[in-house]
Formats: sequence, C-alpha cells, structure tokens
Amino acid sequence: MKHVVRRFPRLWRQSRLLRRWYHARRDAYPEWEEILSRGRDIWEAAQTQSSSGKRVLLATAIGSYAHAVSLESALAAALRLRGAEPHVLLCDSALSACAECDVSLYPSIDRFVEQGPAGDLCNNCFKPALRVYATLGVRVHRISALVTDDQRHLSADIGRSLAYEKIATYRHEGLNVGEHAYAGALRFFATGSLDGESKSEAVLRRYLHAALVTMFATRRLVRDHQFACGVFTHGIYVPWGIMGEVCRKEGVRVVNWNVAYRKRRFIFSHGDTYHHTLMSEPKSEWEGLELTKTKERALLDYLASRREGLFDWIVFHRPTVRAPSRELQEAVGIDPNRPVIGLLTNVTWDAQLHYPANAFPDMLDWLTRTCEYFAKRPELQLLVRVHPAEISGFPRSRQPVLPELLRRIKQLSSNIIIVSAESELSTYGLMSLCNAAIIYGTKMGVELTSVGLPVVVAGEAWVRNKGVTHDASTADEYFDILDRLPFKHPLEGDRLQRAKRYAYHFFFRRMVPLGFVTPRAGYPIFVLSLNQLEDLLPGATPGLDVICDGILHGSSFTFDETKAPRASNATVT
Repeated sequence: MKHVVRRFPRLWRQSRLLRRWYHARRDAYPEWEEILSRGRDIWEAAQTQSSSGKRVLLATAIGSYAHAVSLESALAAALRLRGAEPHVLLCDSALSACAECDVSLYPSIDRFVEQGPAGDLCNNCFKPALRVYATLGVRVHRISALVTDDQRHLSADIGRSLAYEKIATYRHEGLNVGEHAYAGALRFFATGSLDGESKSEAVLRRYLHAALVTMFATRRLVRDHQFACGVFTHGIYVPWGIMGEVCRKEGVRVVNWNVAYRKRRFIFSHGDTYHHTLMSEPKSEWEGLELTKTKERALLDYLASRREGLFDWIVFHRPTVRAPSRELQEAVGIDPNRPVIGLLTNVTWDAQLHYPANAFPDMLDWLTRTCEYFAKRPELQLLVRVHPAEISGFPRSRQPVLPELLRRIKQLSSNIIIVSAESELSTYGLMSLCNAAIIYGTKMGVELTSVGLPVVVAGEAWVRNKGVTHDASTADEYFDILDRLPFKHPLEGDRLQRAKRYAYHFFFRRMVPLGFVTPRAGYPIFVLSLNQLEDLLPGATPGLDVICDGILHGSSFTFDETKAPRASNATVT
C-alpha cells in the first residue's frame, strides 16, 4: 500500500476507491473472532437454540458499506442471542449498478456505462463483508446464486429495450421497479432531474437492469426461507428499495434503519424508510408525552448544541462566522425596518427522492414561484438560505439551487436576499432575524418551531401535520398563507409546547442509542467498540433491546430514556 501512496499521491488523495481498499484491510470492519472468544460458551448455546427460531433477513447487500456491515453483524449476533436465526444477503458483483456508485467516481462516465461497478467498486465489496459474517457463522446468500439464467436474460432485455420515457414508471409484476431505478440514477448523478445529463439514459438502463436482478433474487430468497422480517438500511435506491417492494408484497415485515443525527444513535422504522414513516407516524406516539422541566432543558440544550454540531455525527455546516443580530443584518444586507421571512432550501436530488411533492411539483418550482410572489411584496424581505449540504453533503449536489433559480428568474427582486451554500454564516443565526420561516422538506422545521418561530410547510416535511405549522396542500393554500405574512405573534402557549413535545420525541425517543458504536472521522463513520459478547445479551443495552424487540415482535422503535440504567451502554451523549 505504501508503494501505491508514494507512486500516486494525487490519486490517493482523490480516490475513494483507494481509501476504501486501504481501510478494508485495516479496521473498518469488526473483528468478531476476538469478541466471540470472550463468550464462546454463550455463543455456542445460542447457535444451537437459534436453529429453530424466527428467521430474520439482514439484507446488507453492499459489502463496502462497512458501517452497515458493522451494525448489521451486531444485530445478527444480538438476534441469535435472542433465539432468532439470522440470514444475510450480499451482492457478489451481480448488479450492474447500485447505491455505492456515483458520478464522482467516474470522471469518464463512459467507463461506468461500459462496465458498471464490476471493474473497480466490486473488487473490495463482497469479500470483506463475507469474512465478517462467516466469522459469526451466519448463513450468507449471494444474489448471483438466486437468479436463473432466464431471469438474467430477461432483466438484460428489459433494461436494454424498454422505452426510455417508460422506465421511471415501469412496474414488473406489480412492483415499482422503475421508480427505484430512477431514484438510483438521480442519486448517481446527484441531481433532481436526468435532463441534460450526459449518458443519463445508459446509466438509467443499468439501474433498471440491476433493479430487476435484485427483484428476482430477493423474491426467490424470501419464498424459499419464510423470513419473519427483512432488515436493511435506507429503504430506497437500488438495491434496498426493490428489496422492500418484494418483501412487502410477499408478506415479510420490513424494518429500515439509518444513522440518526445524534452521535451513537439510529432511527429504525417499520415498513419503509423513515423519510416516509415519520410523516405518517400516529400522533398518539408523542401527543401524550409529559415534557418535564428536565426533558425540556435537555431538548433546548441539545438544540443549542446543533448550532455547532457538538453532539451530532451528521453535520453539514459548522459556521465560522458568528455575530450579533445587527452585524448579521449588515452582513447580508437586511433592512431592519422591514420584516424578514426566511426560506430554507433542500438539496435538489435529496428533495426529489425523500420528500414527495405536495403543493408544488418539486422544490425548484416552489422556490421559483415563491420568489415571484415576494417580488410583488416589497414591504417584506425574503432571506433565502441555500442548504450547505449542496457542497458538504454526499454525494455533492451537481444541480445547485441558485443557478437553477437564476435560469428561471433572470433578475431577482431587490427584496430577495440569497445566502449561498458556501456562506460561513450560521443558518440558526440567520433564522433568528426572521418573522417566520418557509420550508419544503427540511428537518429544521422541527427545530425552528421548538424555539417559537412560525413555520410554513409547502412540501412533505416531517413537522407537517403535527398541529404546529402552517401546512399547504395546494398552491392556492400556500399563497393564501403567505398573504397573511408577517405573522403577528411567534409560536407560544400550547402550540409551542406541542412543538417541543414533538421535537423531544424526534430527537430523544426516535433516535435510539447504541453505546457500543464509536464515531470516527472519515470512512467509515463509526466502528463497533464491543468489549464482550455479554453486551449484546437482553437487558445489557436498552437501545439494542428496543431494536431487537421491534425486529422480532413489531413493537415500536421508541426509546424511553427514563428506563435506561445510568451506567448502561445506552447512556450516551
């Protein structure tokens, strides 16, 4: 490896492929042999017992997602210790495209079009994950072994010949194959639309082919083994979105998970990705929550910490410029004599995939029409904060909001102020200058309402329909709400307390802690830090109990911190 670094220093700095190759041979993946050696008797007894238990499919699929392998291998061990029989599904270079692929890895897209990930990404994907699960003695299923030659030929034929304009809505035997293929292609290009993208049709066809192969493999697997539950990350894209489609149709319960915002915490959801389930979650999950003074203080302290991301491992922006309100006003050119309305954008591809359209066809249409509206309201100022994740997120957006807006509106009105994604000003500080905030799908609606700022929701943000925001379901409703601006009062009284209850539920109860994971800079974002197998036994880690109970019995993935022992692994910052 040192030879490679010396010979190709620039390539080393720039190539995610080389970094993953390097870390796959160091400490990115857990060493289960050492952990099992300190609890061999417990493990051997669990292996015997679990052979007749509920079968759970951990569909890791992409082995180079080292953090997913780490968490799902820990779940495999924990489920076995609870009497379940874990199985794993991995891709062994069988897919022509997947969520590991993105355009930043292919300066020449022709290379991806010609060979997909097989010539590079696949080389260090399957084997490291296989080694981890083999050490645990978990049965591993390979996608390639689950697909017949006829199904391969059919997938290739459909991927090659289906009319381009039909791909995004294509359904195969009742499954939304095309929808997930299109989502995969959007993520590959990191844009909200494939229009104008070079080789977009060829890339989309690769994802359609991969989606069909995933469908055939997953369907055969779940029919052959009668799983009680399928567990996998994201719940969208290729392959996980297709796996979810198949499981739901075949009557297999689905559990999806993602890394949460708070360090060492995860969001698990039943049936679909949390991006969707948080919108439909019953209000009864949190409406009756008693928000004690201790809980309220913990919430407000945490929200204050988010300005710096001190306790988070998902942070898109750490502001380097902090200033009092008057200095912020001067920095961005705000007239202190006119009310300011804040507007927070999403990343275009993220909004397209995660937040279904509501009052407007998409986020860019909403932004454009909002700016046109405010051009006719000179007594107000519109402060547009472009999402910092356009440049700091992954994958980095290739369809920045501001150029798209200026393509639609050549000259913005003088009462519209744009703060770019590159700006080092604090988003929280900027919103503190505002009478209200307008959002499409950002989670900041949860935070802003909790500190009393009125929020108008035009898309499917998580804070929507919680009884704390001004929600629009049509364009007419949206503009009727804007006609009432500026609002006379901030959020206060019962409505403010309701906003805080939901925020506490979201940040403290839905984000389940696992103290045996350790965050780290770079790739992967966390590793296991288990000292002994006993840490995975029932009762040892309350957050893990919540997750395993949800997987095995369908109970709520809601964590009650008051029931966690103070010395528990689950007691994390």
